[in-house]
Order: sequence, then C-alpha cells, then structure tokens
Amino acid sequence: MSDDPGLDPLLTPPSSDPVDGLPAPDDDAGDRPGARRRARQRILKQRLAVGGAALLVALIGLVVVSTGNDDPAPSAGQIRVDAWAPYWAFDNSIDDLDTHGDLLHEVSPFAYLASGATQIALDPSADPALVEEFISTARSQGIDVVPSVLDDLGEGGMTDVLIDPTTRSRHVDTLVALADELDADGLDIDYETFAFRDDRSTWPATRPAFATFVDELAAALHADGRTLSVSIPPVYDGGTTDASGYWVYDYARIAESADRIRVMAYDYSGQSAGPISPLEWVRTAIDGAVEAAGSPDRIVLGIPLYGNNVPIDTDGVCPTDAEVGRTAVTIRSVDDLIERRSATPTYDAVRGEWSFTYPLEVSDGVTTCTQTRQVNYVDSDGARARIDLARDAGLAGVSLWALGYEDDSLWAAIDPVVLRPAR
Repeated sequence: MSDDPGLDPLLTPPSSDPVDGLPAPDDDAGDRPGARRRARQRILKQRLAVGGAALLVALIGLVVVSTGNDDPAPSAGQIRVDAWAPYWAFDNSIDDLDTHGDLLHEVSPFAYLASGATQIALDPSADPALVEEFISTARSQGIDVVPSVLDDLGEGGMTDVLIDPTTRSRHVDTLVALADELDADGLDIDYETFAFRDDRSTWPATRPAFATFVDELAAALHADGRTLSVSIPPVYDGGTTDASGYWVYDYARIAESADRIRVMAYDYSGQSAGPISPLEWVRTAIDGAVEAAGSPDRIVLGIPLYGNNVPIDTDGVCPTDAEVGRTAVTIRSVDDLIERRSATPTYDAVRGEWSFTYPLEVSDGVTTCTQTRQVNYVDSDGARARIDLARDAGLAGVSLWALGYEDDSLWAAIDPVVLRPAR
C-alpha cells in the first residue's frame, strides 16, 4: 500500500499505447427561458416558509435530507444513482442517457476548468457541440444537470484564490454566473490540487479557506434554487493526522452546507499496477467519511467502472515515440482486450476485482521491446458490490465514474437496487 493510496484520479482522457487502452474520443423543447429558474425559486420559498432550506423531516424513524429535488424517500435496499460524464466519453454516454436515463437523478458533465478566480471555461479539448448535445439529452430525459468544475490553476493557485476574501468572493460570483449561463440545476466542485499537488504543509491554511468557500458558494447557489456537490478524496477518520487521509477537506464543515459530498473511492494504486478500489479500503473510506461528516446523510460513494493497464516489466528498448505507459480499460472495453490478447482473468474475492497479464511487443522496425502488462479492473458485479456497501452504510447515494464506461451488464446488475427518480 502506498503512502497516498488514493492518488490522482483519471481527470483527463486516458492515453493509449499502440494497441491497448482507452484513447481520447474514439434547451428542452418547451422549456421557456427562465422557467426552470423560476421553478427553483418557488421551491426555495416553500422551504423557507416551513422552516429553512436545509429542512430535516423525521418520518417513521427515517431522516430524509432535503437536497433540492422531489424524489421519494428510498425504500428498503434502494439507493440514488448519479454519474459523472467526462467529455471524452460523450459519444457513448449520450446514447446511455437515451437508454438508461430513467435510473439517473443527476449527471455531471466533466468539462469545465477554473484557471483563475474569474476564469472558468470549457476544456479546450472538449467538443462544444457534444457538450451541448449531452446537456440537451439529459434534460430531455428529466435528469438534473450539475456540471463539474475542476481546478486548473496548478500548485498553490486555488489555495491563494480561496484564502483571500476578495478573490474568493469573485470566484464564487464567477461560479454562480456559470451556473446561470448554463441554467444548471447545480454545480459539482472537483478541486483536487490541494490533495495531490500542494504540499501538506499548506493544508492547515487551505482547510478552513476551502470550507468557507463551500459555505459561501452553497448559500449563493441555494438562493437561486440550485444545489452544490463537492467531489473530494477520502478521509479515514475525523482527525488531521497522517493517518486521517486527505484531511485538507473538512468533511464536517462541508457537510453543513453542501448538498452532497462525493467520495472518490477509487484509483487506490495511482500510477502503479494494483487494485483500483479494494473492498476493505472502500469500507474504511465509507466509515471515515461518515465519522468525519457526522452522519451518512450527505455522503455519496464514487463507484469505479474502469481499470488500469500498467507495464510491470520491459525487455528490450521501446521506440522513443511509442506511448507505452499506463492506460485505462473500462467495463465497456475490457472484454475486447481479453479476447484480443487471449488473456485469462483471475478474480480476487478479497479485493472484489479482476486482473490479468499479457505480453505486448512494440516496434518501429529499428528498436523493439516486449512489455509484460498487468490489468486490474472492476467489473459490473464489482460495481454492484461497492454500491451494496453504500446501501449497507445508509449513504445518500452513489455516483458512477463514469457514464460512457459501462455496458448493459452494469445496468442489469444495479437495476434491482436503484431508487428511480420522480419525473
């Protein structure tokens, strides 16, 4: 186990080696301008009339947190399912919305970058037409659209923005303007540079600044009837020690104002060969999140639908221009790789994951190398097993990483336990 077991998730299109891996891509009718916003305002006023925007209703011993939707309370064993949707998988995920959108409450198009306090724009690699088509398709299915915004400032950049009250306020205003421009149902903040790039010595200052930022952004979004999700790495307890995980994120403070905390319980091995999301670690992440937040009511578990394909040995000299590093597989693509490489996967019941190895020869006619590559991945049953852990813990829901990575087997596996949204 590495010192940082939850290393940097796949935030960019996975690269591909010469033959294996996942390369980069391979308003509603009748919704009058402002109608959705006015509806959200009416909902907000109704909440205020009965005692507050974060109303908790006790009903037959079940506590239900108001999160800005009219969905029914879960029946026994059912759980809410959301999904991130990276722009490099839109070709697949747009079709998924048409066929399985009835199971999803909200989707987060993963395509927006914050490069400054007042600079937020579409990722330059994203196709604007596909982004628009994805959002339009989601809305046509009645799915809430909650775009993800990523920190693109580099080491220390976002910390500097959030520590200063003036630049923090400007950043909040810029995010609210983005939500208004997109007529979004909310925003998902995915600022990970704090955890994976900034030195830990900065965390004592960053922790309260980020929590204050979440307070202020949540208040601004809630005032317009929108929601706020925060996607963050796991913690393992409520403390601030080396054993506490990514304690730069103050789960308790964040849970007071954000509607959902999405725990990214995947990418355990980072750049190295190894498990993606071993079950015991996921249990630890769930327990830590609940302890740190104070309850499971706003905790959402991130569910991996992918795997890593990593070289573990190389014989010879690989061509200098060959891409032979880490790549990714998905539930959708892994069976094809297994067949092409005549591989034999092995299941690890303790980890709840599959793995296999195979040789790959890479040559440019002058230099040649043979790699031994190891693939570790979570299949559809593994995704369901992690969803079951979230159900057992009474979490508020799960979020799939990522829409477009799955196939029909995933939907068949989770269908019995999905809390279908009210449309």
